[in-house]
Amino acid sequence: MHLRPIQLALTIAGLLALAGCHAIVPPNLRAPAQNQEAGLDAAKKKLNDASACCSTFADFSFQDMLPPEPRRFVVNDSSPVANLNGEQSYFLAFRLPTTAKLPYNIGVKAELNGRWMHSSYLFAPTLVVLDEAFQPIDSKDLQLCEYMGWTSETSGAFGELTVQNDKARYLVVYTSPKQLEAQTYWEQSPAAFSAEAPVKMTTAGSFKIPHGPDGVVFVGMQSDSYRRAIKNGVCDKTPQGNGVISTLRDTIPKILKDVGT
Repeated sequence: MHLRPIQLALTIAGLLALAGCHAIVPPNLRAPAQNQEAGLDAAKKKLNDASACCSTFADFSFQDMLPPEPRRFVVNDSSPVANLNGEQSYFLAFRLPTTAKLPYNIGVKAELNGRWMHSSYLFAPTLVVLDEAFQPIDSKDLQLCEYMGWTSETSGAFGELTVQNDKARYLVVYTSPKQLEAQTYWEQSPAAFSAEAPVKMTTAGSFKIPHGPDGVVFVGMQSDSYRRAIKNGVCDKTPQGNGVISTLRDTIPKILKDVGT
């Protein structure tokens, strides 16, 4: 049944009036609830205001065994805080397996912390391997590489540390001042990586995700899925070439010269 002209005009007028009162904006186009700097500054302040339990690695509790495969841990204001060389950090501490065949890899994955790409950050881990006297024998600020798998379990920012020393007994996961100032390259459009912090995209493209003092991190003996993610992950922006035509102009004369000789 077709609306008469008068009814159609009234219907349109009513819809315009409603639109004037309540602008309908898709969720992925709405402005972020908070900006990146505000979220990071609040997280850093909360950490700096926290009371530290430890000032040396020997003060840490190493009751937990390193999981046989990466397991999810939430690093936040409920986590223990260490003050190392005047710098505070949340931390995780593990005993390392003494029967594992050397060398072996420890797999790590960080998830985005925030609901919007432009206000998100990553807990980017620093890994320290200790001997039985709690002395460091290896330390690494992990470079995280983004990988988008088919599921949230196989998506995120991945890194690894190889344990080669037979004196390795303990592992500490924290974030160093250098790591806190770094960023992780993020190439693809954002996706939801966790039920707690689904990331809503505002635009597609490339991002530099800053590092923060808290967040979700997976740690454990490296699994096959983590090994594949690290192998295929995007660690940095691909260098831009000069274009196909320019490349051909440079390459063809060299090929002809080689053929001639």
